[in-house]
Amino acid sequence: MKLSRFYDLVIKLGAERDPRKNKSAIKSYPDTAILYGDLKTRVRKILVGVDMEVGELLLADKIRQKSGLDLVVAHHPEGRAYALLHEVMQLQVDLLKQAGISGIVAQKLLEERKNEVERRILPQNHNRCVDAARILKMPFMCMHTPADNHVNYFLKKLLEAKKPKLVRDIIDILLGIPEYQEAKKNMSGPRIILGSLNKPVGKIFLEMTGGTEGSKDVFAKLYKTGVRTLISMHLSDEHLKKVKEANLNVVIAGHIASDSLGLNLLLDRIEKEEKLEVTGCSGFKRIKRN
Repeated sequence: MKLSRFYDLVIKLGAERDPRKNKSAIKSYPDTAILYGDLKTRVRKILVGVDMEVGELLLADKIRQKSGLDLVVAHHPEGRAYALLHEVMQLQVDLLKQAGISGIVAQKLLEERKNEVERRILPQNHNRCVDAARILKMPFMCMHTPADNHVNYFLKKLLEAKKPKLVRDIIDILLGIPEYQEAKKNMSGPRIILGSLNKPVGKIFLEMTGGTEGSKDVFAKLYKTGVRTLISMHLSDEHLKKVKEANLNVVIAGHIASDSLGLNLLLDRIEKEEKLEVTGCSGFKRIKRN
């Protein structure tokens, strides 16, 4: 398939797993982009990783010289996709509304957090990896929120089916998933960072998509809606302090494992439509489900 077709599939399939109810309003994902390369490039052999930076691009060039390679795919955004990460966070408003927080409150909290993220990212050297891809003439893209949407959708359906009662049940459910099993082997598997194994789960808030962590001031409001357990990829110390004050259980599923799960689920669906040869690196291991 052409590179343009690959990108279009990523956006289309990501939108189908988007947690927002109004799918017609989803046009694109700013944190997902073709960063370098001709849209007509034929794509069959790809190198995929969670973080694909200059070192991984040099590795990709070695692979290309030895056995051929058409495209490097990063999960985490680079270049202009990284600079626009804050725009994807708007998705979180719908998640908070679905949890029971009013739209006005959710939007206010999110605007503050979006501005904070934009300020943090603004001085970064966004184009370092894109420049390396250009010099190497290596087609390069990233697919962030579309993959995160897949892990969010998958875990939501799984938790709804399994109906965990105690916090320990969530850990058991996650460890039934190959990507989290791999993470456990590497000492980065799911863990409880607040609460205990035998505490009741109550209502769950799943924080797996939406660019990055949301507002640190939302947790007390989530508690008022009945939420008792937060399941996240990761949590900063500032956020952790606020969660502790709100008296929520917190299960950290694992950042790289969750990203890998989302990538695998998305690639499974792409490979149902087009043939690909995928090599994983940088924290990503290809695990097929179809």
